[in-house]
Amino acid sequence: MHADILVSSLMTTSVTSTIANAYLADVIQSMIDNHYSCMIVVDNDKPIGIITERDIVRLMGLFISDKPQGPMRVGDVMSVPVATVSVDTTLFEALVISSAQKIRHLPVVSSTGQMVGLVTQSDLAKAHFRIYEKQREIIEHSVTRRTQELLQANDQLRSLSLVDSLTSLGNRRAMEVDLEHSHSQALRYNRSYSVALFDVDYFKLYNDCYGHKAGDTALRSISEHLLKSIRTCDRLYRYGGEEILLIMPETTLYGALILADRILLSFAELNIPHEKSPLGGITLSCGVASQIEINGYDTWEDLVDLADRGLYVSKNNGRNRATIIPPEDAVDNTVPRMHGINP
Repeated sequence: MHADILVSSLMTTSVTSTIANAYLADVIQSMIDNHYSCMIVVDNDKPIGIITERDIVRLMGLFISDKPQGPMRVGDVMSVPVATVSVDTTLFEALVISSAQKIRHLPVVSSTGQMVGLVTQSDLAKAHFRIYEKQREIIEHSVTRRTQELLQANDQLRSLSLVDSLTSLGNRRAMEVDLEHSHSQALRYNRSYSVALFDVDYFKLYNDCYGHKAGDTALRSISEHLLKSIRTCDRLYRYGGEEILLIMPETTLYGALILADRILLSFAELNIPHEKSPLGGITLSCGVASQIEINGYDTWEDLVDLADRGLYVSKNNGRNRATIIPPEDAVDNTVPRMHGINP
């Protein structure tokens, strides 16, 4: 259902924009007069920034602490870079981008980059809710006759979810959309971001010893701990099985390693018993890789593959550790040298 709905059918096409050189006071007054919650900043009709209510509040703090000299321009305070979606972005993809990156306003651009509309988080949520309710109605009306329509509606209803039902983390489908958008933004604006791939050590032995129900409980505990350990800008997804992927925006390779190491250290303090593990309790291994600003990797799959190689090294060097893949090792298909920190 989401694949059939494009943001172009949901967006507002009459969007008022401004330029970076405009006087900020004039733009704020226009937002007040027209009840706008944001103003898109363009250059040759291409979005280059955004002025939001949050930016204005931040500006008020600046005036209180140290009043700027002279009139301010839009370019002095706008948020950059601005996240955009294309006219052929689906509702599901836009929902992932909006919710994962906490974006309330998404400019919609044409194939040449010109702004053609604006879609808001509210627009996306309302459309998602309408589809969800429609599928529920089909299921309820069909419950007395197990028809193909009922089975199809059930499948479509599950596809509306962005969340993994067991761990409450983002699911694999949402992860792929988030990574695709994050990577394209990093390439477009020469920005960095990092990923960390976590895996539960000796998890099969844990399931064999304690049972799959206990294994599910352990995965939920691990997910809850990771959610409490990350920053507000970071995003967690269930990569598959007992593997969990962490996306860290605007984070260098060594900054990501420090965060991963802190997560492993704090997780060890939970002391979840695992009598079949040589380490005595449940532990995590991790691989970390980073998309660098210049001469980075072509696809997010390449980046996740590097993190997976780091995870492989962590497993082979005793587990319960994080290993980074430096850029100079990325071109080498052999297993890279050890860079991890053993907590």
